[in-house]
Amino acid sequence: MSVSLRPATPADARALAVLAERTFRDTFAAQNSPQNMDAHCRAHYGEALQLAEIASTDHVTLVVEADGLLLAYAQLRWGTAPACVSGQQAAEIRRFYVDAPWLGKGIAHTLMQACLAALLERGSHTAWLGVWEHNPRAIAFYRKWGFTPVGEHCFAVGDDPQRDVILERGL
Repeated sequence: MSVSLRPATPADARALAVLAERTFRDTFAAQNSPQNMDAHCRAHYGEALQLAEIASTDHVTLVVEADGLLLAYAQLRWGTAPACVSGQQAAEIRRFYVDAPWLGKGIAHTLMQACLAALLERGSHTAWLGVWEHNPRAIAFYRKWGFTPVGEHCFAVGDDPQRDVILERGL
């Protein structure tokens, strides 16, 4: 099985919508009500929304695939960073997910390398992201990559406001 990483194309929108919803549910369903999970997924992971994000000049979506199957994805976004992010020309790693069967196989490492390279290529000097305070696996992963806490923000899952820790690192 040959694994490759590439920018998402409009043809990926449907498969990306399925992967995005599945990985979000796999990661957070046990800690959230079914109603809030359904509301969040309807609002953020539909095929039309994925297509719009792929087409946006303020976003870059990277996918990892093997034999035509999406295994992981990350989405980068340029725009206004929260006030707690002090680095210059900051860009966000907005989403970063690996499908459960592929966790622990080096895919996240490859994907993070590609994210940081893409941010640098577009002239960013700082990467930032929000991570749920109750997601120790993700927090540990980001810390290994040199991200440090600089603040927090609210991330709503349905009607449940949750605390995300904001992390940043220089590039």
